[in-house]
Amino acid sequence: MVKSMKLGRLNHVGVATPSIADSVRFYRDVMGAEVIREPFDLPAQGVKVCFVDTPNSQIELIEPLGEGSPIHGFLAKNPAGGQHHLCYEVPDIHEAKAWFEAKGAKVLGEPRIGAHGTLIFFVHPKDMGGVLTEIMETPREGH
Repeated sequence: MVKSMKLGRLNHVGVATPSIADSVRFYRDVMGAEVIREPFDLPAQGVKVCFVDTPNSQIELIEPLGEGSPIHGFLAKNPAGGQHHLCYEVPDIHEAKAWFEAKGAKVLGEPRIGAHGTLIFFVHPKDMGGVLTEIMETPREGH
């Protein structure tokens, strides 16, 4: 088991949106984003995703894929959208999961493939200072 956890690189800030197309226009026209990745569906998580590059991280735009999407409930409470989660990198996803569980944190599900093609899991906001937190295994070269 991991004896301590070290805060990894902030990979992205997840932003829920009712319309990725509208959000892309905002980040491009108002915020001056120059690199906006092509949106893609992530059916296993019930979302459509689009990454907006920033100089030191990314914004992950998240739109629900239907009524069963976990983002659908968030948008019902926040119709305009907003910050959904923060995502930090770790070198070993399984060690990180064991560490959080040993601390009594509620890990939401088993590690699964996320939008960057690497393993992820979420930690409940009540155990993370009120912020839904995604833990992501650091992408390898080529991802």
